Amino acid sequence: MGFLEARGTAVQVRVEELREEAERVLAELAEAEAEAEAEAGGSGLRARELAGRLGLEWVPAKVEGARSMVKRLVERGWLAEERPGVFTPRRAAG
Repeated sequence: MGFLEARGTAVQVRVEELREEAERVLAELAEAEAEAEAEAGGSGLRARELAGRLGLEWVPAKVEGARSMVKRLVERGWLAEERPGVFTPRRAAG
């Protein structure tokens, strides 16, 4: 296998890892949204709460990593940030 083939395989593996992480985040947000609706309380999660739900420690480095990840998902249209710092699943248009 040549260098370019190996690099292409590595990129494909990383894309799959990112997709799996994004799906975990979406699942956690959807679960939090369902819980919030059941309690008739606020909706969405802050990065700190999401980091905890993903099994990460509540240390600044991990929370900022989670915040960075969800901000990227907002930019790509997978999530919504309806209020500053509060992330929710993207609502269907219409």
